[in-house]
Amino acid sequence: MRANKETTIAIPADPNDPEDFDVTEAALERGLMGRRVRKLRNRLGMTQKEFANVFGIPANSIRQYEIGRYMPPPAVRAYLKVIEAEPEMVRRVMAG
Repeated sequence: MRANKETTIAIPADPNDPEDFDVTEAALERGLMGRRVRKLRNRLGMTQKEFANVFGIPANSIRQYEIGRYMPPPAVRAYLKVIEAEPEMVRRVMAG
């Protein structure tokens, strides 16, 4: 039986730091995905709003993904991979 990613601790809180907290596997995955989205956007030299306008992903969603609050749904994750691989081709398709 597989443990639940929302409850399985990936990084335990530091017991000597009262402000620290446990990080679950799911939170770690969201954080890593957020970093990936932010790095892609920065590589393209775009603000969140520019990235949203060019690639058709709501700016609020970009913000939420980047801070790790939400994991993009599978279709958006696939689309982000296409943008990573061929940003200019996607830009042309979206502009046309």
